[in-house]
Amino acid sequence: MSTALSEDYQDIVVSIGQRIREIRESKGLSQLDIAVLCDSDKTAISRIEAGRTNATIKTFIKISKALDVSLSEMFDIN
Repeated sequence: MSTALSEDYQDIVVSIGQRIREIRESKGLSQLDIAVLCDSDKTAISRIEAGRTNATIKTFIKISKALDVSLSEMFDIN
């Protein structure tokens, strides 16, 4: 993978994490709240929101359901 593509990829991962955090905070939920609803752990949610890990589509579906938003709303990063 080229460096430019790698940087673009990382920017997207970070943007998605920021979007998830934005939605979560707007709903007054903590990372622990989302983790419990997703049957996950708080550190996994923290890593996703910080853009330090690339979640699977299954995890993104769980998060979107926990946040009560569609995947398209959750991935609206523009």
